[in-house]
Amino acid sequence: MSSILSYLPFLSSYAILFYPILSYLTYPSYPRQAAVLIDGKKIAADIHRELAGEVRGLVGDMGRAPHLALVRLGNDPASGSYVRNKTKAADKIGIQSTIHHLPEDTSQAALLSLVHQLNTDDGVDGVLVQLPLPEHMEEKVVCNSVTPRKDVDGFHVINVGRFCVDMHSMAPCTPMGVMELIRRYGIETFGKSAVVCGRSKNVGMPIAMLLHGDGVRTDGENGGFDATTTICHRYTPPEQLRRFVASADILVTAAGLPGLITGDMVKPGCAIIDVGINRITDPSTGKPKLVGDCDFASCVEKAGYITPVPGGVGPMTVAMLMRNTILAAKRSIKY
Repeated sequence: MSSILSYLPFLSSYAILFYPILSYLTYPSYPRQAAVLIDGKKIAADIHRELAGEVRGLVGDMGRAPHLALVRLGNDPASGSYVRNKTKAADKIGIQSTIHHLPEDTSQAALLSLVHQLNTDDGVDGVLVQLPLPEHMEEKVVCNSVTPRKDVDGFHVINVGRFCVDMHSMAPCTPMGVMELIRRYGIETFGKSAVVCGRSKNVGMPIAMLLHGDGVRTDGENGGFDATTTICHRYTPPEQLRRFVASADILVTAAGLPGLITGDMVKPGCAIIDVGINRITDPSTGKPKLVGDCDFASCVEKAGYITPVPGGVGPMTVAMLMRNTILAAKRSIKY
């Protein structure tokens, strides 16, 4: 017995040393909480209610409702769906909307003539030409034909330039929708690592600029998000893409490539904003369905926040279009 007792100090020291490891191995494990789903539909509905109040005030100031003119060319089903979603939102808020539906073989000159007519119509506050355009038209020329103060899409080169230097401008709708989701969900961005997959001039690049922009503004408008931002694109080598994505606290995908990002690539707790809209065939049903750029099933188990597709960014794009239309109407009172 005395010999056993002599070993107790020795055994107790080892017990203390290995206690954390033994506790970890024997402690019951629990599944990780899945990501918070960012509900773009709910946030968009909240914004619609807020904007409806602004519209009622504007009707008193202007003697009429704000007016959005939409130009659609051809009979592409997707374009038709987008235009209908915009007019439905306008109706809910109290914005007047008018659709100018032109044949697909309309000449560019005829389209520009219509845009000029809308530009000079004092009863129209916002002008939107639904993209994509027919192949015989030049997108840049058409986008730049909309006068900057009525350019509710934010695609005119003057609005893009003013946006880049933090001046008053019509900001692109999808990037502003992404930022509004981040803001309303309280996702921390200051000093965080942000990665944007996609560099399109209308989506990827403006999102990157907003993420890395200075959050301090003196003009009363929302500033940037002070994140350290990396942009990836189609020529980013796969091994580098993995390295960048693994470092991201905020990941925004806008590449149009289903399955580009999988759960094994992302940092635990990362906030994922999936802007991608891709139509694929569901292997289990054989029917078409919409998916984003991220493999949702694997990413939702790893991320802290994630947007579903559909129902994430899409409704926010329309909400920001309504906000831009109201902004254009407010500014028209000052001219």
